Amino acid sequence: MSTKFRTIFISDPAFEQGNLRLITVKSENLKGRGDISVYVPEDRSLKDLPVVMLLHGVYGSHSAWLYNAGIHQKMDSWIKNGEIKPMVLVMPSDGLWGDGSGYLPHSGFDFEKWIVEDVIAATHEMIPQVSTKSDIFISGLSMGGFGALRLGAKYGSVFKAFSGLSSITHLDQMKMFIEEDVTLMKQESVIEHSVLETLRANKGNYGPFRFDCGLDDTLLPANRELHQQLQENNIPHLYEEFPGGHEWSYWAKHVFRSINFFNNQ
Repeated sequence: MSTKFRTIFISDPAFEQGNLRLITVKSENLKGRGDISVYVPEDRSLKDLPVVMLLHGVYGSHSAWLYNAGIHQKMDSWIKNGEIKPMVLVMPSDGLWGDGSGYLPHSGFDFEKWIVEDVIAATHEMIPQVSTKSDIFISGLSMGGFGALRLGAKYGSVFKAFSGLSSITHLDQMKMFIEEDVTLMKQESVIEHSVLETLRANKGNYGPFRFDCGLDDTLLPANRELHQQLQENNIPHLYEEFPGGHEWSYWAKHVFRSINFFNNQ
């Protein structure tokens, strides 16, 4: 099989559990290896399945959605009950720079291309239930929400729809969570620092999107401001608020709304 990567490995089916697979791939954009956890529905005969990419927040990795939200178990239940059509979940590491890479190119690495190019290519190569016919969606929490909203808007030809939970809406908000100097993550264009400006710059070139935030979340004011700014700029979107804070109990409960949003596209 031809591959774009120097090395790429996938877990042995004999030892997999929970309909999960693990891909480890050497990426030029990471200048090293990256891990990708993948949930594949139990019926392995299915083809051309939609793909939902789930991005983690600061301090996390490819396993965050699995071991903090049990997302694979939830997917099994939703598919079995007919609430969600069969989908593949792809959960990559952010590149493991500092407390969080921001899913941006900086510090000699391209964490953005890792997500948009390498993770998708690796999924196509190693997961036979996925093909170039598969629709791709992207969502994430906190820093992952920043990544999902930015990349969904910037790469409308790649992602059919996108979503954020408790999202960082501007790069400066990373200061609330990481110990690294945020100026190391600055981009040449300030448009790249802002979800709003990225959406404005690419208006008309991306699919539907949604975002939500908890009523006790420290990022609630920023999410409300983004909602208001999108209304003022006539950018269609869905915004919702629910009880809860910046915590896994909120994300584990409300990720269904994002997946169902994709399910309905």
